[in-house]
Amino acid sequence: MTDVRRATLDDLPAILHLARRTLGWNGGDADERFFRWKHLENPFGESPMWVATDGGTVIGFRTFMRWELARRDGSRFRAVRAVDTATDPDHQGRGIFRELTLHGLQELHDEDVALVFNTPNDKSLPGYVQMGWEVLGRAPVWVRPTTISSWWQLAGARTSASLLPIEMHVGERPADVMTDDTALARLVGRVPEFRGITTRRTPAYLRWRYGNEALRYRVVLQSSTIDDGFAVFHLRRRGRAVEATICDVLVPAETPQVEHALVRRVAALTRADYLLRVDARRWVPGFVPVPRIGPIVTFRSLDGRQVPGRRDVAFTMGDLELF
Repeated sequence: MTDVRRATLDDLPAILHLARRTLGWNGGDADERFFRWKHLENPFGESPMWVATDGGTVIGFRTFMRWELARRDGSRFRAVRAVDTATDPDHQGRGIFRELTLHGLQELHDEDVALVFNTPNDKSLPGYVQMGWEVLGRAPVWVRPTTISSWWQLAGARTSASLLPIEMHVGERPADVMTDDTALARLVGRVPEFRGITTRRTPAYLRWRYGNEALRYRVVLQSSTIDDGFAVFHLRRRGRAVEATICDVLVPAETPQVEHALVRRVAALTRADYLLRVDARRWVPGFVPVPRIGPIVTFRSLDGRQVPGRRDVAFTMGDLELF
């Protein structure tokens, strides 16, 4: 008989074992360190997790990563991202994923979480829709070719990007430059107003989100002080192309030209075939839209509020990419 309950830290070894068996994790201490960083050290709060057991053995797990969203008027509300989940191959086809998910949603509703969002793949999307998720559509993707030959590289890049970013030594390590909370808070307070809702950026969030060395993020600064603006990026291979993903750009509203300068610096430092970004907030010179390739964004309301429309969301790649 299957039993579903809230997971505890005592379940972590069994959860990691199941993830290695079903999700292709490499194994070893790195898995546990990454899991703890992602789900236990998140400044928005520890991830709520649930497990399904059969005879005391963990045969499935489901996690929701805590997130905080903000509106243009400064108001904010609690949300979660539907992320890691797995069912033991010997127990698939029994509705365990659905039971874990719906059980978790009910408890999150009781904890005053307003919304859940995620970017499901084509395989999992139908299941989420059946459980009440609403599809906003694909996030807007923009690319900036760096040379004439980049267009040829782009033509061969309509495939999934590599899971592991390319290691590089250009720019700065986020952990080295995101140390001054006062300067980071000044910059966050000076960025342009956005339309709709987006992630609430705080110094603690920015340090946590981009400071994990395993994810190989790098930063370019506008000047010697971070509150003049910065961009976060990483490199991936996509087909025959090398792609520089612009994950986040924070610049003061009074100097919008800094954003253009920062992305040009990323292009020069990385020598990537093209730059890619997800950003509905504003157009940046040199970027052109590429339709129908962005991640599919879905939402589900937990407190009865209306799910935001596609034009009401101002996410960046840093908000949406899987990690």
